[in-house]
Amino acid sequence: MDAEWQAKSAKQANDFQLEREAAAVAVINWQDAEQARRRAIEDQLQANDKTHHQELTNAQATQARLRDRLATSDLRLSVLLAAPGAGSGCGVPAASSAGGMVHGAARGELDPAAAQRIVAIADAGDQGLIALQACQGFVRALERESPQPKAPLAFLTQ
Repeated sequence: MDAEWQAKSAKQANDFQLEREAAAVAVINWQDAEQARRRAIEDQLQANDKTHHQELTNAQATQARLRDRLATSDLRLSVLLAAPGAGSGCGVPAASSAGGMVHGAARGELDPAAAQRIVAIADAGDQGLIALQACQGFVRALERESPQPKAPLAFLTQ
């Protein structure tokens, strides 16, 4: 009986050791998969950040060129004027440019300082939209790459 008990005890110890080794291998495999997934997310986020930075740089350069053109009077902003009421007799003639006559709806030229303020507001709006797109890209990357985590030892509880 003693030999039978020792054999049974040795088998249980061996089975327990095999289970522990299998659990350790499962944890190592899970950690490797999680690290690879994390690296993929980081790479995607870095690419998104690079794209965001480039878009922001391009928008800032475009706005700077626009501000420069407004400052040098190379470019002038104008607005459409409301059509005068019938019989009011106070129509505003359409503004003409150096290139020729402007035909169509009446326009009023904006003061250069007001035009600069409008461009600054548009620039802030552009930067906000670019930042929003970057945030949305960040969230999409996380959602796409982050499935529900699986417990590494889930098979032991079954």
